[in-house]
Amino acid sequence: MSAGVPMRRRLLVEYLRTVIGIRDERVLEAIASVPREVFVPPSLFPQAYEDFPLEIGEGQTISQPSVVARMTELAAIGERDRVLEIGAGSGYQVAVLAPLARFVFAVERLSRLAEGARGRLRQLGVSNVSIQVMDGTLGWRAQAPFDAIIVSAAAPAVPHALKEQLVEGGRLVIPVGDLRRQELHRVVRRGEVFEDTVHGAVTFVPLVGKEGYANGVPSP
Repeated sequence: MSAGVPMRRRLLVEYLRTVIGIRDERVLEAIASVPREVFVPPSLFPQAYEDFPLEIGEGQTISQPSVVARMTELAAIGERDRVLEIGAGSGYQVAVLAPLARFVFAVERLSRLAEGARGRLRQLGVSNVSIQVMDGTLGWRAQAPFDAIIVSAAAPAVPHALKEQLVEGGRLVIPVGDLRRQELHRVVRRGEVFEDTVHGAVTFVPLVGKEGYANGVPSP
């Protein structure tokens, strides 16, 4: 890690490595490169490097750093990969993915958050990303298929549309469960078979849309 990385980020990365157990050095370097304070409201700057989620407005949150790191590690992003993130929020997960991938596509259902995320990424000089406002439960069919998909919101079940937008061997990382508690799933495509493994308990805001939640309850 560069000696020029600010101390709070260096301490966060060391915590992720030694306490949380993140082993992928590329993921740790990506987190070290992103100023998380840019992605939270000014009133929360002092908490930017604490390991818990923070409110970003519109009833949404920025995920805690350990969860961002774990999901990114599970997605196993390669430098030539095309990646989709669902639930861009303030743009932090997109910023972490950008140095790891060839290109990052992101979907956000709330236009105000999407515009804010675009502005922050431009401010940081991140150019290999595109954020659109649409129903994330349906993925981004026009840009599919993807080598990896990360979903930063909780679904009642793994959306079929997202599985179908994976390449052969593609990885989908998604929290699945009810509105209070979920488990982190990693789905790998093997032809028409989708291998699903579980990687611990998490808590996310709901994934709203046709294949997610509507008004706080599962869609029919």
